Amino acid sequence: MREKADLLVCNGTLLTIDDNRTIIESGDLAIQKDTIIAIGRNLSKRFHCSKIIDASEKLVMPGLINCHAHSAMTIFRGLADDLSLMDWLQNHIFPAEARFINPENVYTGTLLACIEMIKSGTTTVCDGYFFESEAARALNDAGLRGVMAQGIIDFPCPDAQNSQEGLQLAEGFIQQWKNSDRIVPGIFCHSAYTCHPQTLQKAKEKALKYKVPFCIHLSETKEEIEQVVQKYGKRPVPYLADLGVLDENVIAIHCVWLTSEEIKLLKENKVKIVYVPESNMKLASGIAPVPEFFKQGILVGLGTDSAAGNNDLDLFLEMDTAAKLQKIALKDSTVMKAEEVVLMVTRNGAKVLGLEDKIGSLEVGKKADLIVIDLKKPHLLPLYNLYSHLVYALSGPDVDVVIVDGKVLMENRKLLLLDEKEIMERVVSLSNLIR
Repeated sequence: MREKADLLVCNGTLLTIDDNRTIIESGDLAIQKDTIIAIGRNLSKRFHCSKIIDASEKLVMPGLINCHAHSAMTIFRGLADDLSLMDWLQNHIFPAEARFINPENVYTGTLLACIEMIKSGTTTVCDGYFFESEAARALNDAGLRGVMAQGIIDFPCPDAQNSQEGLQLAEGFIQQWKNSDRIVPGIFCHSAYTCHPQTLQKAKEKALKYKVPFCIHLSETKEEIEQVVQKYGKRPVPYLADLGVLDENVIAIHCVWLTSEEIKLLKENKVKIVYVPESNMKLASGIAPVPEFFKQGILVGLGTDSAAGNNDLDLFLEMDTAAKLQKIALKDSTVMKAEEVVLMVTRNGAKVLGLEDKIGSLEVGKKADLIVIDLKKPHLLPLYNLYSHLVYALSGPDVDVVIVDGKVLMENRKLLLLDEKEIMERVVSLSNLIR
């Protein structure tokens, strides 16, 4: 008598990204509820299930992990381009947020981001913004997984008049979502130059109290370094270290302008780093020394940042840029090998977010978060190396099926939980007010 399963993905090339980097040709994967229960060949003889997805001539791999985004900012995509970071933030983005960021718009903008992420193979995102409870609600409704961090900043912002209100919001947000299956709550302090020392320390205390991630933009621009040195007499990394903020639960985003001593300090404190190449390029912030992070054994994930500063959330395009930017910067075509980059959006990305026991690879006992990619396309032939194709040839529209927590969110490129047309119409109507 055959065993029961809820879903069987069969006949595909399985890129497991397990410890041995196992690849199974004509492989099958069985799912029961939210968990992978078997991986191998000819599982249809072993399992009886109500739904079968045929992955013939397709690649099956872990869903992609976006380690840094501000999802709701899709509503500002293309609003203020070709500007310096400080001009972009202070004269365009902050004023637009003051006028248009409210619970309804955060929910709508995040839903649009969810559509884009699902249709380009992202199954998990680390998000930080205002009204984060609405962003979490949107992600939850879309069926995605997320580390969702409530934003804190030391001046009036859309959901708080001061950092004290922001800290209270963050604590309430954590309590609201701490028992969710797919949403991990956290705290997002914008940066060392927009949060006072006491704010950073109080936020860190709450993160420690609830054992949640602490996210922060760090050393993104030269201007940031200058501001922090002028205010506190130290560069951002040693400044945060002296405040007692840095530890293994810190997710530091950007990390472009670091000295060798600062890199060692981050390593000593087991801080995780998120590389955000396209946003850093577009805003001319600089190039993070990622190969040096690798040499030091620092965990590095990949992020898109917001659609207002990127301007897309397609992690396949981000992978391509991530590799090529380092090669040209160092004039070394051997750095940032394709397999290393794929690990950043799968296995290592999961480690950055503290979710390595649940996601990041296709293994029995892990959550059933996976994507199916159509390989029978002109731009994907011939196929010699899967990792190379993922980084240098693929893009979001090649993703055919998306499964999160054992639920099919997209099949044959059709969204099953979200009304794509209705959400897009809402965003267009909103954009007519913003423009």
